[in-house]
Amino acid sequence: MLYPIAIRPGDEQHAWGVDVPDIPGCFSAGEDLDDAMAMAREAIEGHLEILAEDCARIPVATPVSAHVSNPEYEGCIWALVDIDITRYLGKAEKLNITLPAILLNRIDDYVKHHPEQKSRSGFLASAALKVLQQA
Repeated sequence: MLYPIAIRPGDEQHAWGVDVPDIPGCFSAGEDLDDAMAMAREAIEGHLEILAEDCARIPVATPVSAHVSNPEYEGCIWALVDIDITRYLGKAEKLNITLPAILLNRIDDYVKHHPEQKSRSGFLASAALKVLQQA
């Protein structure tokens, strides 16, 4: 999931600040732009880990365009941090499902040509998450 981050430029006296608008209370800082983005990843992962431990819902990432007009983020630099949220959704469970052969072949072909999906199960989990996020 691509979480937008709002980065406030730093100076000689101040670190670069980072807010994660889609995850309330999630913020970080860094010595420079690269460090700020790396620290943002750590902050997001830490927040999601706590939410998972509490069995709380993982916040959905919204497009940057949903935040840029917010005066709170005026003057910020925007970036996206890619987080694999499946590790925060609980222990994997095995199940037996039935799918039409043509659909299964299309899924397998897609996964073969899109290594970011990693597996048929990864593809199905990703597709289910997209549908559930829109609900």
